[in-house]
Amino acid sequence: MSWNLITNEWRLKLLALGLAVVMLGAVAFSQNPPTYKDLTVTIVYPNVPADIPIVVINPPATAKVRVTALADVLQSVTPLSVAATIDLTKVSSAPGVQRVNLNVRSVDSRVTVQNPVVPYSLNVDKRVPLKLEVKVRTPRVTTGWTVSPFPKTYALCPGAPPTAPPCQATFTGPASYETGLVAYVDYTSPVENVQYDVPNQPVYLEQNGQRFDLGRNTEPGMTLDPLNVSVHIEAATTVSKRQVTLIDAPPARLPAQGYRVTNVTINPINVVISGTPDALARAGTTITLPQIDLGGKTSDYTATVQIPYPDGTDGPVKNAKVTYTIAPNPNASP
Repeated sequence: MSWNLITNEWRLKLLALGLAVVMLGAVAFSQNPPTYKDLTVTIVYPNVPADIPIVVINPPATAKVRVTALADVLQSVTPLSVAATIDLTKVSSAPGVQRVNLNVRSVDSRVTVQNPVVPYSLNVDKRVPLKLEVKVRTPRVTTGWTVSPFPKTYALCPGAPPTAPPCQATFTGPASYETGLVAYVDYTSPVENVQYDVPNQPVYLEQNGQRFDLGRNTEPGMTLDPLNVSVHIEAATTVSKRQVTLIDAPPARLPAQGYRVTNVTINPINVVISGTPDALARAGTTITLPQIDLGGKTSDYTATVQIPYPDGTDGPVKNAKVTYTIAPNPNASP
């Protein structure tokens, strides 16, 4: 083989080879051109500063990002192919709106982000811990019972001895969220006994009469510690009083033949009874005394009977006197 075939006019041959490569690339590029794709990417907030007590209220969670790549590469590109971050170490502790940069980068070297730096505005507030005494609420108290206030009813922090003061939960979040904030636990079962000790009850937050959502969008997220407490409840029955009237029952047997009852007096005629409100409601306004046997009686007769107070009630007067006036019946046959 002669080297002259290669070396003769080598410049023209090299140029032809270069043109061939360019033409091949052009054909390939026309079949797989670069294009773009819009992605919705989750924003990550790394480096939350521990030494700067700040919190971002309603921070953006996602961002629209446009990336470019060759068509065949772009088919496999997903939001996971891009990282979007806002560095909170660049934020000051001064409350208010602050300008920051959203930094977007591709984790795939074949993909290019069109706008790698995007300005954003963040609503920044101070992150402040606030101690809140956990109140115990008992929305279902059975009629006739009343819940004893503190110190007999209280919430107890996990691991605290029974003699510890009421549990205080620490809320950590934006200072602007803390006005009017209340911590409480709801004991929703009926209260109808003298004492309850209930563990592991969830602590809730309330603000201006509305349930406060601890999961509101902030960065870092809001916290409450502890989230569960024990509850000690003491209750007592409610005692009320009311006056009722004593009435006589029909005699067990009537007086002797030819005699009749002309009058009945009861002493006392009224008594005061006491009991729970529901017991008093069941008792009514009168108490009927026991029957008295007048069989064979021909003159006035007085009997002492025990007052039958209704269930759940009582009174200081235990007995009553019933006097029957008995006289001959003028209509009786001789």
